[in-house]
Amino acid sequence: MTKSKTGMTKIKTTPDYIFETSWEVCNKVGGIYTVLSSKARTMRDLYGDNVCFIGPDIWRNVECPWFLEDKILHKEWRDSFNSKTGLKVRVGRWNVPGSPIAILVNFTSLFSQKNDIYQTMWNQYRVNSLHAYGDYDESCMFAYSTGIVIEDFYNYYHLYSKNVVAHFNEWMLGFGELYVKSNLPKVATLFTTHATTIGRSIAGNGKPLYSYLSKYDGDQMARELNVEAKHSVEKIAAQNADCFTTVSNITAKEAQYLLNAQAFVTPNGFEKDFIPVGEEFEKKHLESRETLINVVEKMLGYTIDDDALLIATSGRYEYRNKGIDAFVDAMGRLNRVKQLEKDVVAFIMVPAWIESPRRDLQQRLGGGVEADSTLEYPFLTHWLYNMNHDPVISQIRYLNLENKKEDRVKIVFVPSYLNGNDGIFNKTYYDLLIGLDATVFPSYYEPWGYTPHESIAFSVPTITTTLAGFGMWMMREGDNRGMSDGAEVITRGDYNFMEVSENICNLIFEITTKSEDQKTMLRNMALNRAGLADWKHFFTYYEQAYDIAFDQVKERLKK
Repeated sequence: MTKSKTGMTKIKTTPDYIFETSWEVCNKVGGIYTVLSSKARTMRDLYGDNVCFIGPDIWRNVECPWFLEDKILHKEWRDSFNSKTGLKVRVGRWNVPGSPIAILVNFTSLFSQKNDIYQTMWNQYRVNSLHAYGDYDESCMFAYSTGIVIEDFYNYYHLYSKNVVAHFNEWMLGFGELYVKSNLPKVATLFTTHATTIGRSIAGNGKPLYSYLSKYDGDQMARELNVEAKHSVEKIAAQNADCFTTVSNITAKEAQYLLNAQAFVTPNGFEKDFIPVGEEFEKKHLESRETLINVVEKMLGYTIDDDALLIATSGRYEYRNKGIDAFVDAMGRLNRVKQLEKDVVAFIMVPAWIESPRRDLQQRLGGGVEADSTLEYPFLTHWLYNMNHDPVISQIRYLNLENKKEDRVKIVFVPSYLNGNDGIFNKTYYDLLIGLDATVFPSYYEPWGYTPHESIAFSVPTITTTLAGFGMWMMREGDNRGMSDGAEVITRGDYNFMEVSENICNLIFEITTKSEDQKTMLRNMALNRAGLADWKHFFTYYEQAYDIAFDQVKERLKK
């Protein structure tokens, strides 16, 4: 029950069917995968098998590791669809907690119709695809195919009297939303931007985003930064959705000025049921520490103190946006602090353009070669193709972070995806995260911030900033100064890089002075805070968004 605009109590409309689409359904490439896969259990608990996720079938020579095909599930519809549409779908389960129904669609047959589809979108909505490049064509053809899938499923099962939601994530799915809007007027559409195309581009190109946000013209900046097509579909999808949502107040403000659209905020939750507890947690924590320290020792050729403080930053390789530059700078500062009495090992776990795992390091880890000297590039676990132009390597060298035995701070760049088969650690990111003492995510551009969110869920105290959606959420919940509550949110703006770096340095130094009992207390405080940000608390925002969208459908059908 909610209050309507007239002040009268209204009954909330709940969905009978939900279709949710994303390039990252059964396709683990980024943070949206975490958003959707972690809320799948909650959605299925609420709506059962009337929840259906739709993703791209891009798996040709290997089977998708996150998709369990079921040739019986919706067999009659699948066969009908495949025989008449020119598209091909597979139906099964997404192999994540909750095991929701997933449909993977092979959309390649639409490429022959690409120009006609772009013409239709221009005629109907003025989506400007003229200057498209890169992943635009593939994304938009997939998006268009999801609209066809939803339309056919809707008609095949005669869902005309049902409350149906079609939810589209990111600009890549904009064509799907617009297709459904044109062809299924009774279906309530949601469109979510997790990060605006133009906002990310402004920040990534070194321009001050926040000081001038209200002054920027989104269309003009899209032309200047060569993202006109993506910006166009994103803006028009946002403006035409029955409910346009985004993940934080920060991104909602971006959307207001750059997309000219008002967003309803649906913060990201996290499903932490898979995180080990009790004795299993302690076992994995110790295994992780042993693995991390062993790799560093084999690389450096000397031992690291058993009580070394292990810290890390991670995420997408957006050097400025993710604050990787601030993290490395802070480690340079910390290495010059004479009062530092404990080893600090700082990992940069950020996937880059890797050539291969280091063979010399593999030989030492395998016991074939004695680790009695420091390797060349004693801060790098995998060889890169662009060694001389990599910004992390360049900054490490500039700051003279040489990982000498007398240096208290050792820095280690891990440029590989940590999928359990990277050739050096051979553990997943989560299996390494659990062994850390703290994490640092000094983001300049971060619509939400799953990395600090995941960190505290694994009982690892974290540092983030006021420019991260998750950081702002922690501020609203109450953030004590310092690390005593398991997290710290640093004030960050367009022009205070040096202050941010110094604050990180001071906070990490503070942690090095804490006893084991005090560090255990920090871990417990971090875990307690994570409990306030899981999906059981946050999914209610989606329920409100569905209700808003259904209200728009009712108004549309009155006309």
